[in-house]
Amino acid sequence: MKRIKKDDLVKVIAGRNKGKIAKVTRIDGDKVYLENINNRERHVRRNQFSGGKGMKKDVQLPINISNVALVVEDVKGAEKISKVGFVMKDGKKVRIAKLNNKEVK
Repeated sequence: MKRIKKDDLVKVIAGRNKGKIAKVTRIDGDKVYLENINNRERHVRRNQFSGGKGMKKDVQLPINISNVALVVEDVKGAEKISKVGFVMKDGKKVRIAKLNNKEVK
């Protein structure tokens, strides 16, 4: 079971986007893709399939999963981040926030 999952609210804790809060849109191994963060423009070479024209294409680049932390309490201006732990509950493994020992959705 992963500590960070799709649709989780996370805060970037390292890098040029440090401090920004976003929703996880995709996870690919140890990389996460965040909504509206780390977007770039790529130049695509012209070819016969694109009608003979080159173009610019918006591409979303990943951030390493170690550079994000789960947001537990989302109060405007006072977001609390927490480490994630696991506990067995009714025979199932569930995620808990170590900050307040509450279950994470």
